[in-house]
Amino acid sequence: MEATVAEFGTLRDAVADLVRDGDTVALEGFTHLIPFAAGHEIIRQGRTGLTLVRMTPDLVYDQMIGMGVADRLIFSWGGNPGVGSLHRFRDAVEHGWPRPLDIEEHSHAGMATRYAAGASGLPFGVLRGYLGTDLTARTDTVAPIDCPFTGERLTAVRAIELDVAVIHAQQADSAGNIGIWGITGVQKEVVLAAKRAIVTVEERVEALDSRVSVVLPSWVVTAIAVVPRGSHPSYAMGFSDRDNAFYRSWDAISRDRETYRGWMRRHVLDTSDFAEHLRLLDAQAVRS
Repeated sequence: MEATVAEFGTLRDAVADLVRDGDTVALEGFTHLIPFAAGHEIIRQGRTGLTLVRMTPDLVYDQMIGMGVADRLIFSWGGNPGVGSLHRFRDAVEHGWPRPLDIEEHSHAGMATRYAAGASGLPFGVLRGYLGTDLTARTDTVAPIDCPFTGERLTAVRAIELDVAVIHAQQADSAGNIGIWGITGVQKEVVLAAKRAIVTVEERVEALDSRVSVVLPSWVVTAIAVVPRGSHPSYAMGFSDRDNAFYRSWDAISRDRETYRGWMRRHVLDTSDFAEHLRLLDAQAVRS
């Protein structure tokens, strides 16, 4: 991670300054605190060629993939939780729309181990897993390894090295320290594995709430933006509930390309931005 001093500012400025075309970017949050607002800002700014990383890509990555943000996805499970498939993700893999998407699959344990290795500055992590599967033959970030002490056959997974980590949290204090409670997932590891980190928060406070279970010190965070409801339609414990109705409605919205684009135009991009985005996306598709 690059040495930083967390700075408060707008989400727009944070994305403009820190997310670059071709970057490897993880937007993490497990069921809870998923950084939807940041994903939408990345779309609005027309980033392309990203490698997206996430343990459980769900609606925010479906939206980003459908707008041509990503060339590659590294993940362990993808779907609309409790509903079904991610139709924009499937369309990209099966039909190359709006652009082809390369994928690299892992288990949850494998992804968590890769993040932990990256956060620790190690070249790889080790776990009991993958043995008996064909992932070691198909994925160059997985390799069998013998324990030098017991001889046990284990699996090594290459560390994930991120250009940018993006998370949502409940609070940032006046010094730029981040406080998270509830389901914390791998947010801590993701930030520590990244060169640059953007954190959106529900609120800025003088002192962090006593419920905080994970504190990210200001020196591991690059930029902080106060974005209330920045995780909607997922939830932020203590601030908002999960919008289950939206998760159900996304299945119909995302099945049809034009219905999906219409929703994105109305809710993520304004009319002029949307037209320019589609013009650039279509031009890229012709070149590829």
